Amino acid sequence: MQKMFENKSFGKILLDEPMRNHTTFKIGGPADVMIIPSNEEELIEAIKFSRENNIDFLIMGNGSNLLVRDGGIRGVVIKINEGFNKITVDGTTIYCQAGALLSTASKVALKHSLKNFEFASGIPGTMGGAITMNAGAYGGEMKDVVTIVRALDKNNEIREYTNEEMNFRYRNSRVWDEGLIILEVELSLETGEYSAIEEIMKDLTYKRTSKQPLELPSGGSTFKRPEGYFAGKLIEDAGLRGLRHGGAQVSEKHCGFVVNIDNATCKDVLQLISVIQKVVRDKFNVELEREIKLLGED
Repeated sequence: MQKMFENKSFGKILLDEPMRNHTTFKIGGPADVMIIPSNEEELIEAIKFSRENNIDFLIMGNGSNLLVRDGGIRGVVIKINEGFNKITVDGTTIYCQAGALLSTASKVALKHSLKNFEFASGIPGTMGGAITMNAGAYGGEMKDVVTIVRALDKNNEIREYTNEEMNFRYRNSRVWDEGLIILEVELSLETGEYSAIEEIMKDLTYKRTSKQPLELPSGGSTFKRPEGYFAGKLIEDAGLRGLRHGGAQVSEKHCGFVVNIDNATCKDVLQLISVIQKVVRDKFNVELEREIKLLGED
């Protein structure tokens, strides 16, 4: 299968590429083929080629919400990030390619004194990934600012979807429902005062750096928020702060995060997650659902 990609002009092509080099968890075995397109045409051609040849492929962004199994990923990983990250501004509208980082887009918004996107300033993902899971923080979500999404559907047709058509919900969207591939996003913001926007962003940055274990590899919040509870509080109250399995640990700083403290394997993380879920279930009769997306094979 790898030979099929020799001399193809899909952008950068890497063979047997360790996924730990492409996820914030720093975990994961090799992908058979990784493609990093530098423009929309290369991205679409890579997808068409994979579909026409019945090659399994998956799309990733910054790898900030992924846990890849130790056996790696068979088939093709298409990474939409560097080279496909253009951001333009027209009045109060910002256009972002799928590979644009949320943190970069928030800085662009600040530069143009545009408000309502401050919540995204510390989210470490790309625009495509953020749309896919309706990313959010500190009271804001992507659904609050998105107006139009351009995406490639399963028939290789480019379509535009309105906010309502995207079926945004908690950490989910139409992308998962239909296997859409995000190309570009249109955000509608409001004119604000530069200093006020900057102050909000500084405050959120302080909250993140003081309360979240950003100094250690992780996949962000490990669990979805259970209705009526906070996952981190449940885990802390269950006495699991600092619990370790292999190289994985419940963060000492924020119990809602499982962190990689010593070359953790995916197996380490999954076994620790299983223990956390069981203890919380037994103590509080609450089911913790994993927010991190699990990919690959053992």
